[in-house]
Amino acid sequence: MRLRALALPAAALLLAGCYRVTVVTAAPPSATVIDKPWQHSFIYGLVPPDSVVVREQCPNGVARVVTEHSFLNGLVSALTWSLYTPIHVAVTCAAR
Repeated sequence: MRLRALALPAAALLLAGCYRVTVVTAAPPSATVIDKPWQHSFIYGLVPPDSVVVREQCPNGVARVVTEHSFLNGLVSALTWSLYTPIHVAVTCAAR
């Protein structure tokens, strides 16, 4: 009986996954990276986070944007029943 009680949480943990989306532009990357580990979204991501504005930090534009749902983001999402679903965003600025 105890094995059955542990099967559902174990299956949920093993079947849950992290995702990552990377957008790459033609601009060469620089060493400047703006890292936002807790962008706030809600209700399974249906209410998206605010836009990440990096014009001042990246005057030459953006070379790469990585959006991911890290393990900690997923843990917080699971603990809040996906009412709060944070994501991690990393923006790499373009070089001159």
